[in-house]
Amino acid sequence: MPELPEVETIKRGLSKLIINKKIKAVSYDCQKSFPNSNHELEVFVIDSSIISVHRRAKVLLIELSSGYTLMTHLKMTGQLVFRGEQRFGAGHPNDSLIGELPDKSTRVEITFYDDSRLFFNDQRKFGWIKIMPTHEVQQADFIKKLGPEPLLDEFTPDIFINRIRRRSNTVIKAAILDQSVLAGVGNIYADESLWGAKIHPATRVKDVSDAELNCLYEEIRFILGLSIEKGGSTDKNYVNAEGKRGSYIDFARVFRKEGSPCSRCGTIISKTRVAQRGTHVCSTCQVAPFGDGAK
Repeated sequence: MPELPEVETIKRGLSKLIINKKIKAVSYDCQKSFPNSNHELEVFVIDSSIISVHRRAKVLLIELSSGYTLMTHLKMTGQLVFRGEQRFGAGHPNDSLIGELPDKSTRVEITFYDDSRLFFNDQRKFGWIKIMPTHEVQQADFIKKLGPEPLLDEFTPDIFINRIRRRSNTVIKAAILDQSVLAGVGNIYADESLWGAKIHPATRVKDVSDAELNCLYEEIRFILGLSIEKGGSTDKNYVNAEGKRGSYIDFARVFRKEGSPCSRCGTIISKTRVAQRGTHVCSTCQVAPFGDGAK
């Protein structure tokens, strides 16, 4: 599943290419991938224009002039591929990014009046595009449960600490992966930010000081910002808006560095499991909590 930087990269790429384009036709081959009625499609999507592309956590919101929005989640193997005078490909890095489309993984095809097209491809059919009234988007169950966006100016250290403290008995990695606490942070950036703040991922929130949480707040924002700048991670499922792999993992300090020396102290990075996720730690920089197993 993409993390916040990957979806932000996709949003920025699409924003340069599809704003003001008018939708001529939409076809789909799977109701699960496009769970909407033909009435909604004909009345609220066809002949409407795209007026903006937003991101909320890991979800893309393509806003239409009709007052409706195409809420889009790529899930595990989704792609968005634009074909017109310019080309754009982002998502799961298989040949559909560069091959002839539609192909066997194409679930939704949006054709614009200038004959450019936007393809939603998804091999495993976990992703979806839902038609929703724009004014109801923020009240959708999925959206309402999301925590604040970590890169917004109004997301302050005090807000971060207050929200994390609600999970006092939870291990810190699970707390920052909880999308109701903080939106958009996934496994890569959790490991990176905890390493930066010198906090072991299995430490209980109640055992982390406010000073350490302030440091973690800064690290989360730094890591996410750096990854967006680098075009997202090179995690196996995602490429950047030009159809190339992002370069963030080249700059990663701990993620997928197991067996390599810590760049800060020289201790060999190890991989364990915390919060049921593969987790990368430096045992010297990130001292394990006494009596807590990394499970």
